[in-house]
Amino acid sequence: MATEASQPPPLTDAHSNGTLEAKAPQTTTAIPENTSVDGSTTPMLTPILHPSPTSHPAPSKPLTADQRTKYLSLLTTTKAWALLPTTSKSPLPTAPLSDPERLWLTRECLLRYLRATKWALPAAITRLQTTLIWRREYGLADFTPEYISPENETGKQVQLGYDIHGRPCLYLNPSRQNTPRSEKQIQHLVFMLEASITLMPPGVETMAILCNMKQGAGKQPSVGQGRQFLSILQTHYPERLGRALVMNVPWVVWGFFKLINPFIDPLTKEKMRFDEDLRVLVPPMQLMKEYGGDVAFEYRHDPYWGAFCGLVEERRKAMMERWVEGGKVIGESEFYLRGGDEQSVGKTGEDEAKEGA
Repeated sequence: MATEASQPPPLTDAHSNGTLEAKAPQTTTAIPENTSVDGSTTPMLTPILHPSPTSHPAPSKPLTADQRTKYLSLLTTTKAWALLPTTSKSPLPTAPLSDPERLWLTRECLLRYLRATKWALPAAITRLQTTLIWRREYGLADFTPEYISPENETGKQVQLGYDIHGRPCLYLNPSRQNTPRSEKQIQHLVFMLEASITLMPPGVETMAILCNMKQGAGKQPSVGQGRQFLSILQTHYPERLGRALVMNVPWVVWGFFKLINPFIDPLTKEKMRFDEDLRVLVPPMQLMKEYGGDVAFEYRHDPYWGAFCGLVEERRKAMMERWVEGGKVIGESEFYLRGGDEQSVGKTGEDEAKEGA
């Protein structure tokens, strides 16, 4: 057994990056406040590439000895998974974990599920398996840009900019609803959640959702859709919501929120804010004008959708290449995968060293 002095630095809790403090996204003052993919400014037509140089992740806490032990137990368990069901329905056919699934099982992913289950190891194991099966059954791999594109033709969902903690901002605009209620609307939202997660900079694990209800009365999702989305978000994307900022809520829509309120867990409720000054929470040069910011953004589907989906694909490809270079290990560091200045867990063997300590 290794002595305390010979152990590597302890893991941290939220935004784990192997050090005692969270690292800031890889930005410097040399990077402009809001460079878009295509360089457009007035109007801006495509996503913003990086957070503001003044944005930094919230600091994280180091794990306790007990939490580190539970993490290592969960890591050992997930590494032993050879086959998992492809559906939750009998007779439960199985398939090996794919490379994208193994990449998804990062160090920070395991920690998120442990935190979400209040560090109850058996519950975390069950939740992780349930999510992996859901991702297979729901068909996330089939949600291509071409398939989802018709849902976003009016710009009813837009990822643009980052908040003061470097979280990607996902805008929901109910007034721009362009399709009848259907399961594809939920698939569209899941597609945008996945894309926003991909665009998180190093050291960031959560996103900010901004929703403008102005002129949205009658176009908000049904109560059933609201419940379904909350179930997906709270069950399969634990610890991913950093803030939910809602503005211009008419009295008619308050009824909708009251109906879904019983299905919102306490942690999610704590993150919801109504009609606040968004310039305090999102740098003005990263915030749309209609939300109180300085960005003159205009949604034109072809230039935005092509640039957005291209940027997401580019980032995913880079993450996969780093994961392969690091040895294709389960429990890899997201900070490393996102291009941060941290070595690969696969190359340092850091977590394995702790496991044997």
